Amino acid sequence: MSSIFSLEQYREKACKQLPKMVYDYYAGGASDEITLRNNDRAYDRLAIRYHVMQDVEDRSLSISIGGERIDCPILIAPTAFHRLASEQGELDTVRAAGNAGTVMILSTLATTAVEDVVAAASGPVWFQLYVYRDRQATRDLVRRAEAAGCSALVLTADAQVWSVRERDERNGFTLPEGISMQNLEASGKPTFPETEGSGLGAYVEQNFDRSLKWSDLDWLAGLTDLPVWIKGVVRGDDARRAAEHGADGVIVSNHGGRQLDTSPATITVLPEIVQALEGTGTEILMDGGIRRGTDVLKALALGADGVCIGRPILWGLAANGQAGVEDVLRILANELDVAMGLSGVTSVDDLTPDLIAPVAE
Repeated sequence: MSSIFSLEQYREKACKQLPKMVYDYYAGGASDEITLRNNDRAYDRLAIRYHVMQDVEDRSLSISIGGERIDCPILIAPTAFHRLASEQGELDTVRAAGNAGTVMILSTLATTAVEDVVAAASGPVWFQLYVYRDRQATRDLVRRAEAAGCSALVLTADAQVWSVRERDERNGFTLPEGISMQNLEASGKPTFPETEGSGLGAYVEQNFDRSLKWSDLDWLAGLTDLPVWIKGVVRGDDARRAAEHGADGVIVSNHGGRQLDTSPATITVLPEIVQALEGTGTEILMDGGIRRGTDVLKALALGADGVCIGRPILWGLAANGQAGVEDVLRILANELDVAMGLSGVTSVDDLTPDLIAPVAE
């Protein structure tokens, strides 16, 4: 029987096991890490106004998202460099996702090629995409994702300029010998440039397209028949623009507090985005600071169709590979199931905004 009962315990175990450079890369945020902390704390300022005397004998966590029927509304967010956490890296993660009945969103900056990840999958894999200055490199990534069998694309929109990440600068973050960005081998861009600070920061400055604009979402949607999501939205007007330019879904995200520090906690802007997208048919996911099943419940009740988690997946991966990732997903799903039952709710569709109220100061 596992002696780990919470995601925080997995974080503590990962902190002890990972090299400082790797742990800081996974755990760190931008600048003073204010947004990083606020993502977590914002849930504490929301209370659950539960119902009583409801029949909650039979409960279900299953949802439909992006045309996929999955067992749980908790998806795996795109995060880079899983082989820094376990030898099998993204293969461990995708196998765990399949066993948990959920979606893995694979990062462009994965340390395992998209073809190998999808081949190891027993469930849906979506592909997260950055737009490169070299548009042919972007086209090639889209074609590879399609050919491999990915079922959606996720465009990250909040990383045109790389943030100030002091932990990575101090540590001189780079990838060790034998680990590279496998999806970028064919483009000739698989490694970091030589630099005194963060190798990743220097890589982004050299390669990511700073001129990215709304018409490029039209361009991307025109390249593929796959559903296209846009990740990094924190404003209602931007969410509406995304829908107008062909996005099938938006992910409410501030990049886990890793891009613009002092940007708002995602749960605080979710209602604005839900309202802006009302009637458009655009689906909504949300990430940022989710550490308990009650956090998931609050996001779903406020209008998210599902949530994504990033760092907790990496903590589980570092602690115990595939089994650790499966356990992280199991813990969070079980907590959500309990929270739904105690709230008088039997399905995700029954979670409504009236269940949530701000905590009085």
